[in-house]
Amino acid sequence: MKNFKTVTTLIIAASVVAFVIDIICLHALYRSIEKDVRRDVSVSIVYMDIDELWERTINFSKLQAMSVEGTLENGSDTLVMKATGSDGAEKVVNKRRLIKAEAFTAQIVDEMSEQMHVQMDSDMPLDVSVSDSILLRRLNERGINPDFVAVELVDSVGNVVCANPRLERDRSGLDVFEHRYGKGKGQRYLVYMSPLMSQVFRRMAGVVAVNFVLILIFAVGFRYLLLTVGRLRTLEELKDDFVNNMTHELKTPIAIAYSANDALLHFDPANDPQRKEAYLTIAIRQLKRLGELVESILAMSMERRQTMQLSMDDVELVGFVREIASAQRMRAEKPIEIAVEAAEEEIMVRTDRVHFANVVNNLIDNAIKYSGESVEIRINCSRDGISVADNGIGIPAKSLPQLFNKFYRVPHGNCNEVRGYGIGLYYVRQILEKMGWTISVRSRLGRGSEFTIKFNDYGKENIVGRG
Repeated sequence: MKNFKTVTTLIIAASVVAFVIDIICLHALYRSIEKDVRRDVSVSIVYMDIDELWERTINFSKLQAMSVEGTLENGSDTLVMKATGSDGAEKVVNKRRLIKAEAFTAQIVDEMSEQMHVQMDSDMPLDVSVSDSILLRRLNERGINPDFVAVELVDSVGNVVCANPRLERDRSGLDVFEHRYGKGKGQRYLVYMSPLMSQVFRRMAGVVAVNFVLILIFAVGFRYLLLTVGRLRTLEELKDDFVNNMTHELKTPIAIAYSANDALLHFDPANDPQRKEAYLTIAIRQLKRLGELVESILAMSMERRQTMQLSMDDVELVGFVREIASAQRMRAEKPIEIAVEAAEEEIMVRTDRVHFANVVNNLIDNAIKYSGESVEIRINCSRDGISVADNGIGIPAKSLPQLFNKFYRVPHGNCNEVRGYGIGLYYVRQILEKMGWTISVRSRLGRGSEFTIKFNDYGKENIVGRG
């Protein structure tokens, strides 16, 4: 625990660095996917251009029988474009040597596209609505599903050559792609589509979701770890305080009892009966105090054993409580009055006799300790439960929610001579919960306190009426 703050700081710093690196990697992944998507869009536009030309060629062939084909001459790198007219005559319309520094496939596509543009643009004009549908289909084939796609044709200075009615809207916020429309004309396609960011994020959805879940799991786990370690540190501090206090408390009665007995050995008790009685009273009182400390330690030790089994027995409630009250009157060091009241005399309770006696004794002890020069205690027994009320100094309202917590002690500024370890009421609550009962408290400063043990529905089977 000594290096807890240092280790925690290092873990948090390492987590922040890892988070920053993760963000950087995600950004790089976003750029890479965005580049792939843009490349797919550009390829789709090229295919759109050729498909649209092919659509016009098919439509035009219905009007005039004509075909255009391209071949490589004698297996060389020369592309020959030939056209066959309606009279069956064949003529070479374009013959061009391919540049080996460029991809042959791209050059062939460009040459075929150029030749088809030369042949078709003069015979059948461009239909941008067909281009829209073809482009959307090509994009969908590559997993790109934009909400809006529109194609228009412009010249070299940006004047619209072939307008698209779908673009009669605000074009801000749309992504724009360009592609050459044939060679030598200076015309080009302008393709408008909804932003590609959503398409990129859609492809990143799996990675982002996994990262988010991992970060969430780490954050929840780390928070739980911090809370657990914090509780352990608190318990360790409380344990240290408890051990220190208990060690001091054990030494005090032992030392006093030792001194009293030593005095009895070294002085003549027969000639001084009063001194003898005083020393013996001191010894007995300190030994009783020592016994209470041992009982508290044993009670806490037994509470920690989760597998502890209660020895259940039928106990006559009113007589049992009156017996405990009588013993408390005899051992009290100040005037006390304990009244045991009951609506009916014979109420049988099935409980653990030893632990239930400890519970009642603990409540009465607290009422005696936290009171003035004298105390009045009223115990009421019924089939529904037991209440122990006193006219002591009371408990502050802010302390009531924590009253039954382990090692918690109510800060009483005017009652420093009362010693305790904060385990009595915790032990009471644990034992009652094992019996299926509950305990609650009401108190006001200067007006006393009332503890109520409730035989709730869960513990009703332990109550047996008789008579």
